[in-house]
Amino acid sequence: MSRYEEAKKIYSAYGVDTDKAIETLKDVTVSVHCWQGDDVTGFDSREALSGGIQTTGNYPGKARTPEELMADIDKAFSLMPGKKKLNLHACYAIFDGENPGRDKIEPRHFAKWVEFAKARNLGIDFNPTFFSHPMVKDNLTLSSPDENVRKYWIEHGKACIKISEYFANETGIPCVMNIWIPDGFKDIPADRLGPRKRFKESLDEILSVDYDKSKVYVTLESKVFGIGLESYTVGSAEFCLSYSASKGITPLMDNGHYHPTELVSDKISSLLLFNDKIALHVTRPVRWDSDHVILFDDETREIAKEIVRNNALDRVFIATDYFDAGINRISAWVTGVRSVQKALLFALLQSKDIKKMQDGADFTALMVKQEALKTAPFGDVWNEYLERQNLYDSYIDEIKKYEQEVLVNRK
Repeated sequence: MSRYEEAKKIYSAYGVDTDKAIETLKDVTVSVHCWQGDDVTGFDSREALSGGIQTTGNYPGKARTPEELMADIDKAFSLMPGKKKLNLHACYAIFDGENPGRDKIEPRHFAKWVEFAKARNLGIDFNPTFFSHPMVKDNLTLSSPDENVRKYWIEHGKACIKISEYFANETGIPCVMNIWIPDGFKDIPADRLGPRKRFKESLDEILSVDYDKSKVYVTLESKVFGIGLESYTVGSAEFCLSYSASKGITPLMDNGHYHPTELVSDKISSLLLFNDKIALHVTRPVRWDSDHVILFDDETREIAKEIVRNNALDRVFIATDYFDAGINRISAWVTGVRSVQKALLFALLQSKDIKKMQDGADFTALMVKQEALKTAPFGDVWNEYLERQNLYDSYIDEIKKYEQEVLVNRK
């Protein structure tokens, strides 16, 4: 009997169908962020990374051009199982000798990305880029008291909605367009209401653009603080959830954007009760929103369990969001995305009767079964999932080969 057949038998004793879990996971889409490959640099501006985010490290082989980034994405995707989408930021527009500014970008500036995605049967998600730009004035964009600054970024947001619809039309797959702004203050503000009022009015103007809501899902992401923005963030959790609810758009939660004692896994069930769909940016915060590579850790598993237990795989947009320049960037991509998929598989292999135990107040049996499932032969089922897609658990040799043949030659 193979290791998988033995694992299948063990899980069956818990009422779990491993084959069904594997087949279910194959159809779950994870939206993979492009910005791991070049340390969130993009192609439209040479401004230093700003907005309360920071990439650390100087590992060789950073992508410098669209062609290099696309090649690296191809390599990373070849080592990732399951269905994927490509998640772009607006700063990855590809210009041919002209840069009209972020307020005037058009679908044609992303035509090469569409060509790339269509050739690989990928959908595209999108993010306006409200950071690392000269028009970020005093750490403010859509909430700025400067009308010219606000107008610039409002036009950027409008342009991005049109580009998102272009992606959906071209690929035939709906586009999730996520709005996040870094606006905030380093020290205690004299006025907390004013910036949020201006942010609300700016969002209202962006959403005045007519678009097909079955093709474009606009999401709004909050943040608790950032480097240089420690005392006040305009787009707080309360603001973003309230605004999303009032406008009928989709709330997005990044699990690095909350206080250390807050858990996104605990928030998912509440949002599912009041929203048709919700969106997630999955990361690994260490002490703060540090965007470390996702691991198969406790919170990633709990997030996955909440999605699966609530039959919400078709209601939650799952995307990755992290960046590490201290290790091989291809490996960072692959490790993080595989960790999300591992967590989803782990959740799919949990017993269905534990909810009944909770409802029946049989907390003794609940604890025993949950603990027993932690040591069930999950790894053998994961390896079977990989093998059915012609992949293996070890990928370091393939990554090191690509590093020696491609990455080290980028000087």
